[in-house]
Amino acid sequence: MMRALWTAASGMTSEQSNVDTISNNLANINTAGYKTEKAEFKSLLYQNLQSRSTNSDGTKKPVAAQVGLGTRLASVTSKFSQGILQETGNFMDWGLEGDGFYKIKSGNDILYTRNASFSLSIVSDDKVMVTNSNGWPVLDVDNNPIVINTHDEEGNLKYNTANLSLKIDGKLYCTNEATGEEEYLGIQVGLVQFANPAGLEKTGSSLFKATENSGQPMEETTNPAIKNSTFRQNYLEASNVNAADEMVNLIVAQRAYELNSKAIQAADTMMDEANNLRR
Repeated sequence: MMRALWTAASGMTSEQSNVDTISNNLANINTAGYKTEKAEFKSLLYQNLQSRSTNSDGTKKPVAAQVGLGTRLASVTSKFSQGILQETGNFMDWGLEGDGFYKIKSGNDILYTRNASFSLSIVSDDKVMVTNSNGWPVLDVDNNPIVINTHDEEGNLKYNTANLSLKIDGKLYCTNEATGEEEYLGIQVGLVQFANPAGLEKTGSSLFKATENSGQPMEETTNPAIKNSTFRQNYLEASNVNAADEMVNLIVAQRAYELNSKAIQAADTMMDEANNLRR
């Protein structure tokens, strides 16, 4: 009877983790670049009641008698499918179509994100830098911060960053104030891809860290084996969370939790009956 109690308890613990994961998905339904997560489970060890079972006449049965001991959480896997691109009208929103990740410099580390809501931070009187919401620099193809020189050598305004233009290949252009012509700034935004993006470590703030499971980042511009992503200025990639699916999953998880609790109540009742037996 104790086996039933512990088995059902493992099911309740796992379903609680499932509900936690679903809740996190729903909480981030409006988070740009968020990727939905799914709890994966696996069965625990099995107890052999009879390794060789036979009929009453001694004939061997084709299967043994084993009883499972419950379940546990195996992993929480992120699904990196493309989210819908939503137009924002903000020229510093650089949505992506494809499998690429932006590179963000955090201290001595390089982190990765699909959240393309960026800003321009003033470095000096004649320089601005592209940063994420934390103020950390976004990197170019050479892993250098994207810094734009807005003035010429004489100190005159050369580029008004309000006219900054990001092309679909990641190259940055801006209108020359003197000539009125759009000029290439010599800067290309860097993107990387991973062989197994589900293996990335989540660090919070929609940022990821490369691990052995994800593999090393592969630069899109230097790796001919991968398909380059497409940049979409004035757009943000919405989360790929499907509210209807998550609500269905939430109901299923809740019912599974209730069933396991009923199993514990049934086992407790049976133990109570057995303890009250009299000779």
